[in-house]
Amino acid sequence: MSEETLPRAQTESAAQPIPGQATSRSGRWPNLSGLQAKLIIPYVILTMIIAVVGMYVVTRLVTSSIRERIANQLVEASQVAADGIVRRERAQLDNLRSLVFTEGVAQALAKGDVTALQNRLIPLAFNYKVEAITAINLQGQALLTLVRDPATGQYAASPGGDFSQYPLVTRVLQGQTDPQGDKFVGLLDTPQGLYLFTSAPVRDLSGQLAGVMLVGTRLETLLRELKEQTAADVVFLDNSGKLVAATLAESDTLPVRRTLEMAPEEVAQLDVSAPRDIALYDRPYLARYARLVVRGEPLGALAVVLRSDYVVEGGTTSRDRILVIFAIGTIAVIILGYFLAQGIARPILRLRSVSQAVAAGDLKQHTGLRGGDEIGELASAFDVMTDRLRERTEEILQRTDQLADANAKLQSAQQQLVQSEKLAAVGHLTAGIVHDVKNPLAIIVGLAEELPEHSDLNPVARKYLTTIRDSARRANTIVTDLLKFARESTPELKFQDLRDTVETVLRLNDYMARKAKVTVTKDLPAAPMMVMYDAVQIEQVMMNLVQNAIQAMPHGGTLHVSLSQSDETVAVAVKDTGIGIPPQNLNRIFDPFFTTKPPGEGTGLGLSTSYGIVARHGGRIDVASQVGEGTTFTIWLAAKPVKPKGNGEVKP
Repeated sequence: MSEETLPRAQTESAAQPIPGQATSRSGRWPNLSGLQAKLIIPYVILTMIIAVVGMYVVTRLVTSSIRERIANQLVEASQVAADGIVRRERAQLDNLRSLVFTEGVAQALAKGDVTALQNRLIPLAFNYKVEAITAINLQGQALLTLVRDPATGQYAASPGGDFSQYPLVTRVLQGQTDPQGDKFVGLLDTPQGLYLFTSAPVRDLSGQLAGVMLVGTRLETLLRELKEQTAADVVFLDNSGKLVAATLAESDTLPVRRTLEMAPEEVAQLDVSAPRDIALYDRPYLARYARLVVRGEPLGALAVVLRSDYVVEGGTTSRDRILVIFAIGTIAVIILGYFLAQGIARPILRLRSVSQAVAAGDLKQHTGLRGGDEIGELASAFDVMTDRLRERTEEILQRTDQLADANAKLQSAQQQLVQSEKLAAVGHLTAGIVHDVKNPLAIIVGLAEELPEHSDLNPVARKYLTTIRDSARRANTIVTDLLKFARESTPELKFQDLRDTVETVLRLNDYMARKAKVTVTKDLPAAPMMVMYDAVQIEQVMMNLVQNAIQAMPHGGTLHVSLSQSDETVAVAVKDTGIGIPPQNLNRIFDPFFTTKPPGEGTGLGLSTSYGIVARHGGRIDVASQVGEGTTFTIWLAAKPVKPKGNGEVKP
């Protein structure tokens, strides 16, 4: 376990005893009840047991696997030898195809022209490095035999020879075929030695049989190649079980022949034998016999022989070396285990102290441990967990603030909903009584104006009639405003520039602002702000807000009107520096008939009517006010086209 140097304060803190931690009596030897002892003692005992069992098992495995290793090597060598013979036979077939199809060979063979045959076959023999070639006529007589001298590599030509008694020749002359085709394989004993021959028919251009061509490989050469491929000695037995050729030294001696040869019935029944223990030259060997069949023709048996004494000696040496290595490794593992236990215990104790501090609420703690092993990863994960826990705690605090903001917005939305319900209720009530009230008021006004003209009234009566007329007119004005408030007319939406409406409202109220000593500022975009809205209704809302703002500054002030746009909404803000609205009145300013103006100067329906108009446009009105500093009304409208709702409002 690797550690980076800790800060001094952390190092000193880590060195202090921790409650519940087992401390040792000595700085070098751990307490038997501590974590270090619990790691070291079982580790040492288990290592000793594994060492003893391992040495015993390895010794037994090394001893018992020797014969299996030899047997596996023999099996592999036998397969390689069989494959080598098959490859040689295929190479002879390829050479035969080239020879029999060479131009002029069939004609020379049919005519018995030995010179022509020799001129055509010798160059081919040199090119393909064929050891023996024999051309036979239709009578089974050899016209030409080319044999390669292994020492010089030159070819010697010899005529004559009767091959009419050999099956691999007679079968071709008789036109026989087998599942493998019209080519045959056989062993022939020649004056130059035993050869493995492959025969093929030679046909002229008309397809008539002109003779037989043989291509052969010296058996000794073949066995020598197999020995190089298998790294083992190779023995060849004929079908009678007699030793014909071998790569073993002194293979022609009687003791060796008796040891390796088999009975004819054994060869006939042989497929693949199990490894056999044999003794040659007073040394132990293992031999594995296999039946040799080429192109369906049984040629005898092939044996692979391998010495076994050097394997036993090598196994014994390997066993002794393994025992020594195992003993040294056991001691090294025990020593290493002690230091590993020390390296594991210290970081774990450090982790415990830090975790206790974190559990107590100190989220700024860090282990200070770094490493690429599991404890280092655990310490890093613990530090990450502590950091994330601190971040999550901070996020929770932020979320709490956000939830508080969201709660405030929700309360505002609820207030707007309540306000909408109030307006709807008052509207339905007003619509039912306005018409019944306007007619009597009109009669009262008419009579109050007509009576002074047709009767002689004293001044007091005329004064009372004037008062009645003025009061009736005022009542009629209030009822008319109520009627306007109750009528939820559907906005006539048009795609137009909202800046024009704002400019018109400011222009119409310019005189009123100058008279009240109010400075008007505006912040309007340079480009047109096209919005789908009813210009007449929104102008009525803006007129109401601007006039209220001017009236809220009796001693003069500043009126600021701004227009801004986001992706989905357009905002028109009317801000004054007036007296402001008390907090207890903010939730009531949109209620019908609620007003803070002196009696006779307002009906309390202006903001209610404005609220309804904006709501029918699918927008809202927000208000923010501070007593003594001023008030800001903000109209929010949808920036995208909207469609009227069924109740006269509009929706996106």
